[in-house]
Amino acid sequence: MSEQARKTAEALEYLTGFGNEHSSEAVPGALPSGRNSPQRAPLGLYAEQLSGSAFTEPRKHNRRSWLYRIRPSAAHPPFTRIDNGSLRTAPFTEAPADPNRLRWNPLPDPAPGTDFLAGLWTLGGNGDAAQRTGIAIHLYSANADMTDRVFSDSDGELLIVPERGGLLLRTELGLLAARPGEVALIPRGVRFRVELLDDTARGYVCENYGRPFELPDLGPIGANGLANARDFRAPVAAYEDADRPTEVVNKFCGNLWSATYDHSPLDVVAWYGTHTPYVYDLRRFNVLGSISYDHPDPSIFTVLTSPSDTPGLAGVDFVVFAPRWLVGEDTFRPPYFHRNVMSEYMGLIEGSYDAKAEGFVPGGGSLHNMMSAHGPDRETFDRASAAELKPQKIDDGLAFMFETRWPITATAQAAGAEHLQRAYDDVWEGLERHFRA
Repeated sequence: MSEQARKTAEALEYLTGFGNEHSSEAVPGALPSGRNSPQRAPLGLYAEQLSGSAFTEPRKHNRRSWLYRIRPSAAHPPFTRIDNGSLRTAPFTEAPADPNRLRWNPLPDPAPGTDFLAGLWTLGGNGDAAQRTGIAIHLYSANADMTDRVFSDSDGELLIVPERGGLLLRTELGLLAARPGEVALIPRGVRFRVELLDDTARGYVCENYGRPFELPDLGPIGANGLANARDFRAPVAAYEDADRPTEVVNKFCGNLWSATYDHSPLDVVAWYGTHTPYVYDLRRFNVLGSISYDHPDPSIFTVLTSPSDTPGLAGVDFVVFAPRWLVGEDTFRPPYFHRNVMSEYMGLIEGSYDAKAEGFVPGGGSLHNMMSAHGPDRETFDRASAAELKPQKIDDGLAFMFETRWPITATAQAAGAEHLQRAYDDVWEGLERHFRA
């Protein structure tokens, strides 16, 4: 952990608004006026477009940013394959898809000197990265900064959910700080380096191979609610002018590739566009729910969605269970028992989750694949069935869910992990028969 990184994070400024056409320059005059690629870019910079979507996708889905940098990205030596470590990519074929309910304790602490990239550990996923469909679910555990190396993911965008310890993310477009309770979104192909704001860091990552995350439509909710676009913060331009060897690691079609540059590629002096990193504070989520009866479907808690070719059926939804009031009358207030066509991976950032009395801890996670029966454990059911139904504030936990249209296949390392809870089914034991004819 660097004290300088912490001071840098505390002093950061941001641009605001999800999906905006942002623009920023670290040096006045670095952004050209009236054109994207003038014959001579200002200040001797190179103009370069980074496209996160096909050129001809509809305007509302098109993602691209123009970067004005000290050296073009094309100036690099060949990449060579390196070991993938504990990182895996779809299609996931190491083990069969499992209909059983699964739950894991947090990752074990890593070996000393483990940075964010080395500390990535894949739990599972679905789809096919080369076909740009599906997701991967990773966890990370780190105790060292990424020093003189940067990472980029050609397979998908990365939604980073810190659970323990803050992160300083130095990206091509500028700097972001993400602490527990916040999430960071790194677009496909954007290079970044991770420095720790605390001695250790731990959390979750959703690697989205499909369409980029966007804010969900609000429908009958109206114009306001859920995650407000203005609460998403994008970086201001900040560049490194460093002529020293830097390892650049690229994840491409499931494998890690490395090249050593003679300079830092985080050398963008100015930029503008829509292919942009963000950080978002989950506590700013505007929770909507029932003020009469019944627990709403979890889709009402969607922060971001990656749409598929079927309306309403997401490649992945990112859902947060943020602090909220429960006021339903004659209502079983925790999440109800259900089976779902979607597959759900749930993680816990802090505190406890109102549907589980024990065993579900911060840093851990549960997997309920499509049509697997799940819901409150026995202790929660008994307590909620007998509770006095007065207004209740849920503010002692922060949980989230990656929900996806396809089954999630666990990796072999996840299916055989020592921190897999092998008696997870026991939490539903003792749900007695109460039927009386």
